[in-house]
This record gives sequence, C-alpha cells and structure tokens, in this order.
Amino acid sequence: MATANEGAAAEPTLITSVQRALRLLEAVGAHPAGAPAKQLARAAGLPLPTAYHLLRTLTHEGYLRRENGVFVLGVAAERLGRAGARERQRARMARTLARLGEELGVAVYFSVYREGEVEVVAVADGPETPAVEEWADFRRTAHAHAIGQCLLAQLDERDREDHLSRHPVQAITPYSVRDAGDLRRRLAGRRRAQPVYERQEYALGTVCGAFPVPAGPEAATLAISVPCTQAERLRPAMDSLRSRVNYIISSLSFSISI
Repeated sequence: MATANEGAAAEPTLITSVQRALRLLEAVGAHPAGAPAKQLARAAGLPLPTAYHLLRTLTHEGYLRRENGVFVLGVAAERLGRAGARERQRARMARTLARLGEELGVAVYFSVYREGEVEVVAVADGPETPAVEEWADFRRTAHAHAIGQCLLAQLDERDREDHLSRHPVQAITPYSVRDAGDLRRRLAGRRRAQPVYERQEYALGTVCGAFPVPAGPEAATLAISVPCTQAERLRPAMDSLRSRVNYIISSLSFSISI
C-alpha cells in the first residue's frame, strides 16, 4: 500500500506563477486587438497586482508588448506559435507520406535545399519498407544520393558551385560519382523537372529515385527508396508518386518555411 508521502511524491509539481502566466497569455491570445490589464486579470482569474507583475515580466521577455494601453502578443509568443504551426504541418505531412508509402510499398522522403544545405524534412517508412540509414551525413554527401542530386540539379551554377566548394565530391561507395567533374557532367544534361535515379551510390543494397516538386522559391524534392532486390519496383512507384504530386502539394500546403 502506498504511504501518504509516496502518494504526495507521485503528484506533479506545479509552478503557480507559470500557470498564471500561461493563463494571461491565453487571455491576450483571445483578444487579437489587445486588452488592458484589468480585463486580462479578470479573464485569467487573477488579482490585479499579480496580473500587473506577470504582464511586466512577460513584456520584458518579449512574449507580450504594450501598445496604446493594451497588451498584445509579442515576438517571442509569435515565434512559439509559428513553431507549433510548423510542427503541426510536419505531422500532417508525415501522415500523408506514410499513407502513400504504405500504399506504394516504399519509403518516402520530402527534402528541401535551405540556406545552403540539404534538409530532410519528413520521412515515412515501416517495418517492411525501412528508410535508408543515414550512415554518412546527408548534407555532406548530396552528390551521392538521389535526394541531393535532385536538389543540386535545381540550383543555379553559382549556388551549386558554392555547395561543392563546401562539400567536396568523394566516392563513398564503389558506385558513387568519383569527383566534381563527374557530377557536373551528370547534372549538365539534366532537365529541371527530370527525375533522378541512383543505384547503391549512397547505401549499398539500396536504389533510390527523386523528382523536383514546387514548394516555394527554393529547391525541393520527393524521393523513394527500395532494396536492390526489388529494384524493378522503383520506376513504377516513382511514376505513381509523380502522378499524385498535385494532390500531395494541395493536401499538405507545402511551404518552404517548414
């Protein structure tokens, strides 16, 4: 039988001042045009002196700002809101990709080229369709995988050369491109919307495909991977995924900000 002390220890420790500050933030959020301290204190169920103290603290920390006698959400609170929106969008994207991956029987990836680096935003895989293990940094090995090659192919020459100057080309498997000249020749004849295929260039035993998708002003790509033993499934799965790209974009409301 649990003792009284054990029962008390099991209870969560609540910081009252934090709870009150959060109630005030919620009250301000419910008034987009702002509200005065007295109204916010009533809405949050707080004594006015306590509300004043917390409002000053929240304003000092950037979570609120005072304009013409009323309090509105500040930059810090807006950053939290944007972060929450990004996480919800990522979760929605992951669910959509998971459905597609399960239907096609492949691992699916959505990636962007942001601030000079390859970023894998979302991955959908499963027990029967495992994603490629990132055994070598995806950002430094863009030349060796379909995702990176597809993104590099969408860059202008200046941005591509900048990337290669920071991440020199080197073979990481016996099938990888050997040097920057080899990569440049490969990308030179590629049309912007053309899909990219690679076989064991990044990971032995795996074949991958990627194609560009419109997702704002920066380069983005959807990609899939399958084991080499199922290589014949790669192109049909790619064709099926490409045929649905408009649905994917509209359903996810792709934004480069994610």
